[in-house]
Amino acid sequence: MENDSDDDAHLLHVAEVVAELSDRLAKGEDLTLAGAIRQYPECSADLQELWGTIVVTQSIGKMRVDEAASQLSDTSRRRVFVGDDSDDSQQSGPFLVDDLPQDFPKRFGDFDLLEELGRGGMGVVYRARQRSLNRVVALKLILRGTLASEEDRQRFRSEAESAARLNHPNIVKVFQFEEKDGHPFLCMEYVEGMTLPQYLQSEPSPERIAEIMRQVATGVQYAHEHGVLHRDLKPSNILLDRNGNPRIVDFGLAKHQMAEPALSTAPLTRSGSILGTPAYMAPEAASGTRLAVGPASDIYSLGAILYYCLVGRGPFTGSSTLDTLLKVMEQEPVPPREIRATVDRDLEMVALKCLQKPMDLRYHSAGALADDLNAYLRSETMSARSGRLAEVLARTFRETHNAVVLENWGLLWMWHSLVLFIACFATDLMHWNGVNAYWKYFLLWSVGFGTWASVFWVLRRRMGPVTFIERQIAHTWAASLIGIGSLFWLEMYWHMEVLKLAPLLGVISGMIFLIKAGMLSGAFYVQAIILFLTSIPMALFPDVAHTLFGLVSGLCFFVPGLKYYRQRLEKQAEEEAWIAANEAGGR
Repeated sequence: MENDSDDDAHLLHVAEVVAELSDRLAKGEDLTLAGAIRQYPECSADLQELWGTIVVTQSIGKMRVDEAASQLSDTSRRRVFVGDDSDDSQQSGPFLVDDLPQDFPKRFGDFDLLEELGRGGMGVVYRARQRSLNRVVALKLILRGTLASEEDRQRFRSEAESAARLNHPNIVKVFQFEEKDGHPFLCMEYVEGMTLPQYLQSEPSPERIAEIMRQVATGVQYAHEHGVLHRDLKPSNILLDRNGNPRIVDFGLAKHQMAEPALSTAPLTRSGSILGTPAYMAPEAASGTRLAVGPASDIYSLGAILYYCLVGRGPFTGSSTLDTLLKVMEQEPVPPREIRATVDRDLEMVALKCLQKPMDLRYHSAGALADDLNAYLRSETMSARSGRLAEVLARTFRETHNAVVLENWGLLWMWHSLVLFIACFATDLMHWNGVNAYWKYFLLWSVGFGTWASVFWVLRRRMGPVTFIERQIAHTWAASLIGIGSLFWLEMYWHMEVLKLAPLLGVISGMIFLIKAGMLSGAFYVQAIILFLTSIPMALFPDVAHTLFGLVSGLCFFVPGLKYYRQRLEKQAEEEAWIAANEAGGR
């Protein structure tokens, strides 16, 4: 009863801490997991388990606020302030540019605003004429004007810095970035044409789609080579000019991957923030894993755009933002040919290669993707086709999204391997000394391992709340203990020699690892096969059967245990290093 009371008090404290941290994140505080653990060390394990849920909830809340802000037509909540410099104007000071197009043209400094081209959660874009150079340009202003947050202003400035570094025929050029009367604006090349979704209504050929995506991938590769990640690639951010050439726009979420010291600033987003459009973002971006987002994330988004070109929708659609994010993180995309049978098989393979959840299974660069699309256009051998078998094998042995829970079990599995070997060696030692009583072996394997299982579970619970998947793993382990304990009763019932059924230990343990392979990581297929095969020498050499089993099964637990224990330490070190670097940058 005392333990239950302590557990209740601890859970109540964790709930209070989570509520406080959620409020601080909602207010925009730059809060990280390592920082939260440092402040609440007694909740370390709980925060590691719940942090993903906290940041996903806050990010989705922010997405909905931004979406609502971009859709409201009420000028009191959706407006851009624009100064009027016309000599004949009877107005003085700033006036409003709202949803009513009949107010055009309006003047903003050196620009005559002709019409609104579009707006999103942060910015609004106008077609404008720059009077001094007598040219038509695209002018982007912050949607909320003077009501914009400092984060919006920094992100707007980051877009200008990122795009200004790039000069490529498939990337919209940035001419200038300035501020007028406290209102930052971005003057860009005006692309007369249509968006990619609009163009796809004409149902272009597979070759035409491949050519468009080849050019887009070439532009992305150029950006990556200059240290810029886009991080929000999607169909609506691809424009096609009058010549049919694609142009990448909207670097609002771009990141200087290899920034020079002069460009190094405090991060624009909190660690764990979710940036981008859910249907087209990579799993590592959807999970809020800031340190994992890189060029491979843009490659994933390119695959999602190609998927859209092939079937008319993104690879994942959900009833809500959260539902979409969960599908991105957990599910595999439906092959395009299952949605539309006429989809070109080679382009399907290219898209699915980009959409691999493990980053190392995607194209190693956007340039490699462009090369494969070029090979398709020339009817040459594609790497997506030649490497198909290797990718299938890699997908079979990859980790599932549940594998992260093994970081909580790593050290415990190493201890379990030692306990298991000791129990197996003790069993053979008893057999060598002529012990033939069934019940003595039963006590060792039932009571002994039952006690260790209780200790194991108590140690695990001290690390934080136990997840549903961990309870499933625990139940499979309990099932194996019951099955092994039953062997001694079967031997006694059938009047068999004691330990005669020992080879079944390898079979039972192999079955458990086979289940773990489906639930946690395909790498456990290797352990399952090894344990199944171990039953053969156990049958051939019964005098050392348990020692052999203890050695093999111990290694099957120790090796992954060591891997996930190190992985947990590395993540903690990376998070602490990231915090230290940003604290140093802030100073």
